[in-house]
Amino acid sequence: MSGDGSIPERTSFPDDTSTATMAREGSIAFGGNLVKKVFGFAIVAVITRLVSPSVYGLFILATSIILFVQAFANLGLPEAIDYFVPQHLSDDEHGEARGVFVAVAAIMLVSSAVVAGLIVLSADRIASAFDEPSLRAALWLLSITVPFLAIYNGLLASFSAIKRLKFRVYMRDVIRPTVRLVTTAALLLLGYGLLGVVGGYLVGIVVAIAAGLVMLRRNAGFIFEVATVRVASRPLLSYSVPLAFAGIIYVFLGQIDYFVIGYFLESEEVGIYRVGYALAANLMIFSGSLGPIFKPLIAEAKDDTPAVRTRYQIVTRWVAGLTLPLAITVALGASAYLSVVFTPQYTVAAAAVVILAGANVISASCGGPDGTLLQGLGYSRLVFFNTALLLGINVVVSVLLVPRIGITGAAVGTASALTVNALAAALEAYHFRGVHPLTAELGKVLSSAVPAAAFGAGVVLTVDSPMVVAVLLPVVVFVVYAVMLYLTDAFTDDDAEIAVQISPAARRAIDLSRR
Repeated sequence: MSGDGSIPERTSFPDDTSTATMAREGSIAFGGNLVKKVFGFAIVAVITRLVSPSVYGLFILATSIILFVQAFANLGLPEAIDYFVPQHLSDDEHGEARGVFVAVAAIMLVSSAVVAGLIVLSADRIASAFDEPSLRAALWLLSITVPFLAIYNGLLASFSAIKRLKFRVYMRDVIRPTVRLVTTAALLLLGYGLLGVVGGYLVGIVVAIAAGLVMLRRNAGFIFEVATVRVASRPLLSYSVPLAFAGIIYVFLGQIDYFVIGYFLESEEVGIYRVGYALAANLMIFSGSLGPIFKPLIAEAKDDTPAVRTRYQIVTRWVAGLTLPLAITVALGASAYLSVVFTPQYTVAAAAVVILAGANVISASCGGPDGTLLQGLGYSRLVFFNTALLLGINVVVSVLLVPRIGITGAAVGTASALTVNALAAALEAYHFRGVHPLTAELGKVLSSAVPAAAFGAGVVLTVDSPMVVAVLLPVVVFVVYAVMLYLTDAFTDDDAEIAVQISPAARRAIDLSRR
């Protein structure tokens, strides 16, 4: 801060159009997500080759429990950061923006410390409930991560709030997985087994937080340097608590499959399902890349319905357009990829991958990227209602089907819940604000996927080698899909504006296709 109390120049933010901002920051986030996915698969590949499926399943069970209770510790407050801070910054209220950070940090640190203590006290009972004695030690060690995860999530939301996703990418998608991969591999090679997997997880979080704090201090100085203007905690909690319960439900939803499988089946099945789920979850890479920047952009324009509608339609078309060819590839080549990337024993998860892939396409195409449309519009209670509905459907369907058809039943439960939740969000946005994602250009994108799927199916049916399928399938699908987009003239002026932010070459390709 300068002597006259002014804000340092480095904290000013560019006055881009919303489309350009989404394109630029979204492409940065996508690059980070891609790196994260690569490291994520590398970590799983290392673990599955150095420990048994039962040990890996035990680790997944322990982290599922930690992530579930950690949602209580957050109280949804990271969501308040990227909702209130962008509004204060747009009004040049930097002191109030700092006040949001201070209030959120203080509340989260206290609540997370309490939750970590409760985990330590209840570790014995949890291990007994799952009949896994080794789970107790894993929970004791992982309880340390609860306050660290609170800080970690707060930092990620901070970078979203100031529209500087590259630092979020560095922290979440590069530093954490790199450190985790190296540490996990080293500890497993030294023979530490489950403790090595847990240790790599812990070290990755701690190092990522340290790097995130340094980057935030250097690139958003006002958070540390301006005078704090105290903000009332009630509006923060009023907005975040419904999202906290939604987050608790959503985290529980993300882990319920493992709980149900672990209860009815063996821990080995948990590890196998986790690998299949991870493969299908890659389809959310584009939605997850745009979500962190989409929410603050919607929050800024939440009273301007035409602007909200335009942003919603543009981002939906891009998310759907980028997700569809990847979904076709993953669904058709599930067995090949599970066999090649992991080991043949994981191919039993192929049916689950296909089911989850279809649901993820619907989820990515409705409700805004990563489900952030209603959050950005301020409808936190609706988000809670939708998430509760999602949980109820998943629990009922999974409990009914897992004892009968195994891990495929868990996939059906998750897919049913994701589909209903996505459609509900889209219908609610239309009912309350009159916005919807449907356009003629979106129809062209969807129709272009049909021939791509047909040619891809031809590859799978005629080629026997999993390795050849794994290499050839994406080439055929993406080429046919791109040709169909060209033939249907699916690109618009907005697409050209987005493309120029990603790559001049992409802009030239779109301009050429529109001639």
